[in-house]
Amino acid sequence: MRRTYGPRRGVFAGGSVALSLALLLGGCGLKSGSPMVDDVSPGSVGRGEPLKGATLTVTSKNFSENIILGQMTGLVFKAAGAEVIDRTNLPGSISAREAIINGDADAQWDYTGTGWITFLGHANPIVDPKKQYEAVRDEDKGNGVIWLPPAPLDNTYALAISKKNNAKYRLKTLSDVAALAKKDPGAVTICVENEFASRDDGLPGMEKKYGMKIPAGNIRKMDAGIIYTQVSESDSCLLGEVFTTDGRIKAMDLDVLRDDKNFFPNYNASPVVHEATFEKYPVIAELLDPLARKLTTEVAQTLNAKVDVDGEDPHEVAKEWLVEEGFIEEG
Repeated sequence: MRRTYGPRRGVFAGGSVALSLALLLGGCGLKSGSPMVDDVSPGSVGRGEPLKGATLTVTSKNFSENIILGQMTGLVFKAAGAEVIDRTNLPGSISAREAIINGDADAQWDYTGTGWITFLGHANPIVDPKKQYEAVRDEDKGNGVIWLPPAPLDNTYALAISKKNNAKYRLKTLSDVAALAKKDPGAVTICVENEFASRDDGLPGMEKKYGMKIPAGNIRKMDAGIIYTQVSESDSCLLGEVFTTDGRIKAMDLDVLRDDKNFFPNYNASPVVHEATFEKYPVIAELLDPLARKLTTEVAQTLNAKVDVDGEDPHEVAKEWLVEEGFIEEG
């Protein structure tokens, strides 16, 4: 089973999951939470306040994108008439997922690749994103988890190059990287996280899939945040491991190379709902589907940059976007 690491995925590594869960559920605030007090009303969603009288808890993992999505969900529920408890920003995927399974939270957003590989334990991703979603939806229902239709937003792995350097190499795909590595091995230097450098679903698997071999001396291992700066501002690495929805891609003027052989799994964001909650309030699907259809990878990059680059508050970023799109109204 793939185990994802770091704040972007937020999934625990290692074998002592039960101990981790006990610590998390005892200390992460699942028994607490703040009520959303925003004065919002229906826009294009929530008309008639179909959730009036409901008290719903929203949760999220602890990285910017997922917090923003959790805040959007809470604000839509609020506009639709519900009282909303905000328990977003939980540490890791495991704590947020367990909150949904146990009914400690009613809704969050998760990722199809995480569901299929990390939670359900499948070794191989499904290339077609629609079939990947359907497989996760169907299997996870047995765990009391309802996956609603996903957004185009795909927060998967990629390699990126600065536009400045790419003016010379004109790389567009990972196959182009493989060709460059064969023609001029010394030119292909790459910055990656430690785990990505060693996992089969990371650099070694990518090299195998694309028939490339990057010399060990050309692989530099570092923290994720440093990679973006190194690729953008230095000559220490031509390429760097990135996440496709990261706001720093645009802010640092990077080109993302297309995974033309579909090696990396699909990580489409989907609303996830506790089964009993969905049975009681099936209108949740109708409320969240318009949001999902609007949330592209490019939109996520823009929203994430507001938090990770500009330092804005995720709640305000979420509310501003919902109002701009006409989903809800303020006041």
